[in-house]
Amino acid sequence: MAATITTQEILGSLISFNTVSAFSNKALINFIQEYLKEFGIICDIALNAEGTKADLIATIGPMVEGGIVLSGHTDVVPVEGQDWHTNPFEMVEKNSKLFGRGACDMKGFIAVTLSLIPRFQALDLKVPIHLAFSYDEEIGCLGAPSLIARICKNIPMPRAAIIGEPTSMKLVNAHKGTAFYETTAKGLPGHSSQVHMGVNAISFAAACIRRLDEIGEEFKTDGTIDDRFQPDHSTISVNIIEGGTATNIIAEECKFSWDCRSILGDDGVLALRKLESYYAEILKPEMLKLAPEASITTLTKFSIPPLVASSDNPAEILVRHLTGQNRASVVAFTAEAGLFQEAGIPSVICGPGSIDQAHRPDEYVDISQLEECSDFLVKLAGWAAT
Repeated sequence: MAATITTQEILGSLISFNTVSAFSNKALINFIQEYLKEFGIICDIALNAEGTKADLIATIGPMVEGGIVLSGHTDVVPVEGQDWHTNPFEMVEKNSKLFGRGACDMKGFIAVTLSLIPRFQALDLKVPIHLAFSYDEEIGCLGAPSLIARICKNIPMPRAAIIGEPTSMKLVNAHKGTAFYETTAKGLPGHSSQVHMGVNAISFAAACIRRLDEIGEEFKTDGTIDDRFQPDHSTISVNIIEGGTATNIIAEECKFSWDCRSILGDDGVLALRKLESYYAEILKPEMLKLAPEASITTLTKFSIPPLVASSDNPAEILVRHLTGQNRASVVAFTAEAGLFQEAGIPSVICGPGSIDQAHRPDEYVDISQLEECSDFLVKLAGWAAT
């Protein structure tokens, strides 16, 4: 593999790998490993429990404290049901834009980083640049915790992590956290003409949903407010519901999924506790009158902490210094930055492309954004060499 491979060439290769979260990303990780091997860089690769997904950690420069982590996820969202005008897994250049699934979210950032490896190695780095590429970010940041744990265990503590999610190269110092839950109501079936003899799971699930709506309203009035976010408070949203078997049968089961987007990390837990208290004190006694086996249970599917802004974040201070940006923004979407911060690695988000193009048909990244990202990372490497 030629050392002069360009960002666009690398991005075209990365896009060609179908790394939708339902599939394996191992071929892409192998491609990166072979590319880095050309430069004598050894990769630390680990598989998920099933052996179907892989992450990658690599270091350029001395293995000392104070390095910078450049982090990105390798998985992408599905394309089914979307009206693409090009092959999603074949990069197309048009009007100074590069089209393809993952072009901005976030294979563009990974491609820029890899293209700069020769320039990184040409410098006498005083602190290292670490690469950290994860899997399963799009389905709940499931791969990042084990990746970050290995960084903390095997690498001298980094000074900062920069997560290259698409922010149009604007500095972002906060994102909301996400907790995703699945609540299941189980009742007692019977003929729908005999409602007094059954426990309708749908009705009790609906009561829970009404309570969640109330909790969401409480976040507006009694919770943490940050007017940089839109909306400016933590939120609750019920997004999937299913239940019942026939129009003339009292529903035995109803299941619904909901999430809490939190400004502070404990709002999801707070919402869950309030829902469980409502069930225990109000709904459970009524359900058990007719059916000892009736119940409502909630399963936590995943929970991702928010990235919380602070006045002394070394990652933010560094990015401000290198870019000249005098203010930081926030994003409503959840990213792996909160997990890095939770592990003790100061973090920010800054990457090429706009979130407005992510997850959509005809996803693209402007070539100018990739160039801006390259300029930024060159400055970062220069800082690491001083």
